[in-house]
Amino acid sequence: MKTLFILNDPPYGTERCYNALRLAHTLMKKDPAAEITVFLMADAVIAAREGQKTPDGYYNMERMVRRVALGKGAVLLCGTCMDARGMTDDDLLDGARRSTMDELAAATLAADKVLVF
Repeated sequence: MKTLFILNDPPYGTERCYNALRLAHTLMKKDPAAEITVFLMADAVIAAREGQKTPDGYYNMERMVRRVALGKGAVLLCGTCMDARGMTDDDLLDGARRSTMDELAAATLAADKVLVF
């Protein structure tokens, strides 16, 4: 099954990104054949920034995004949203990459389920 997660909220301040990535990771563990795509847009693109520092005991979005990417999931970021926040490809953690609305549209059409956070 192909599942597309679209995340819009900032990585910290709300728990939407946190919960979406928890679900994505759990789906990958429960069904190794699942095809998971996470598309970060708006302030959610910051979740894939490398070098995040969080207090001990607090969740870290960089680690959570990396778990999805290392688990064979696709992590795509809206290029326009990155540009608006001054992010470049060099800011991204390994396994995440700049994308486009055309690619999001194709992923949406190909997905069996689309979940928006």
